[in-house]
Amino acid sequence: MSELTREQFEVLDYLCEEPEATVDSLSGKIRKMDDGVIAKTLSELCEKGYITDGAVTKEGRSAMEPYRVKRAVFLAAGFGSRLVPVTLNTPKPLVRVHGKRIIDGLLDAVIAAGIEEIYLVRGYLAEQFDQLLYKYPMIQFIDNPAYCETNNISSAVCAGTHLENAYILESDLLVRNPKVVRKYQYCSNFLGFYREVSDDWCFLMKDGYIAEQKIGGEDCYQEFGISYWDGESGRRLAEDLKSTFEQPGGRDIFWDQVPLNVCRDRYRVEVRECDGSDIVEIDTFAELKEIDKTYDV
Repeated sequence: MSELTREQFEVLDYLCEEPEATVDSLSGKIRKMDDGVIAKTLSELCEKGYITDGAVTKEGRSAMEPYRVKRAVFLAAGFGSRLVPVTLNTPKPLVRVHGKRIIDGLLDAVIAAGIEEIYLVRGYLAEQFDQLLYKYPMIQFIDNPAYCETNNISSAVCAGTHLENAYILESDLLVRNPKVVRKYQYCSNFLGFYREVSDDWCFLMKDGYIAEQKIGGEDCYQEFGISYWDGESGRRLAEDLKSTFEQPGGRDIFWDQVPLNVCRDRYRVEVRECDGSDIVEIDTFAELKEIDKTYDV
C-alpha cells in the first residue's frame, strides 16, 4: 500500500493522535526517528499539503484513512485455570481488579481509538459476557462451541471473517497505557517490549521482522497479546488458521503460532514496540492477589 512512507506515517500519526502536539514538540517523541529525519519528513508533508501551519490538514487526515483500523476481535473463550478459584464462577476477562473488569480497559482503549466494529469470541460461561452490553452495546458475540476441546486457535477460526484490518486482542490484559491501541496502523505487527533476556513468550527478529516466536530468548521482544493484521494478511490469516486447524495436531496450538511459526514464510510481521509497564499480564491467582489486595483474604 501506499502513498505514505513509514516516516511520513509516523509523523502524521503522532500529530493526529496527540491533541496537544505541535510540530515544534516532536523532538525525541517518535521512536527511532532523530531530529534530522523528523525535519526532512515534515518538509515532505508540508510540500504535499498534509501539514500547514504546524497542524494536520484535511488532506493529511484523508491520506491516513487507508491505515485506519476497522475492527477489533477479542479472544475471550478460555477458562483461565491458573486464576482458580476466582475463575470458577467468572470468566477471566470479567474478573475485577480494583473494582473494574479486566476487559473494560481494553474495550475503552479500542473505543477511544474510534473502532466501532467489535467482536468478542466467547465460550466458558458465555452468558456472563452479556453484562458487557449495558456499557458496550456495539459488541457482537461469536460463540465458540469447541473452546474446551481445543487451544485458542478455534476461537481465531470462529472469527476468521473479521480479521482484515483488525486488532486481535487477548481479553485478559490489564492495560495501564490505553494509547497502545491506536487508530492507525501502518502494517501487520505484534505489540512487544525489548528484553535482553526473557523466559516468557518472545520474538526473535531478523531484518526488522519477526523471525521466530518461542518461549525464552536473548536480545528479543517479549510478546503482548495485541496484534494488528492489514487487509492482505488478515485474509491470508483466516485461510491459514482454518487449514492448520484441520491438520493433525492443529487443534492443540495457539492461534499466533500459525503466522509466526507454522506458516511464517507467508507473513512479514513487525514488532510494535511499547514499554514493559504499558500492560500487566495477570497469569496466576498469586499475581492477582499481589496487584489487588482485596483478594488476599
